[in-house]
Amino acid sequence: MDEALLFDARARVLADLEARAHATPAAVSVLEDAVSTRRWWAEQWPEGEVYVAGLVAQDVQDALLESVGRWPLCLSCGEAPQHALYIQPDLGGPDPVWVCEESGRPVAELGQLNGASPHDPAGPTS
Repeated sequence: MDEALLFDARARVLADLEARAHATPAAVSVLEDAVSTRRWWAEQWPEGEVYVAGLVAQDVQDALLESVGRWPLCLSCGEAPQHALYIQPDLGGPDPVWVCEESGRPVAELGQLNGASPHDPAGPTS
């Protein structure tokens, strides 16, 4: 297993947690657990290493749903009811992107929620 991929996945998800003010000790603990689980998973399926970052993000998202609710929320749709973003493609890679649940539009690359992305030059609005 390429440890750099795990460090990158952790850094990208942590950046998104921080961007949306969810980098609490509990959320970071969930992130650490997800990285550990995906380390084992990637060791079992080395060809799946390219999916690790997106899968870690999905794991954190699923765990946070149980404890704090939907994360990350879409900030791009203005008047729409509160809704979440999800990782696309479904398997999480090889280039994971946060996509709006309502519009289906890409909002930001994983790790870039706090800034503009090539998919949305204006970036998310708050």
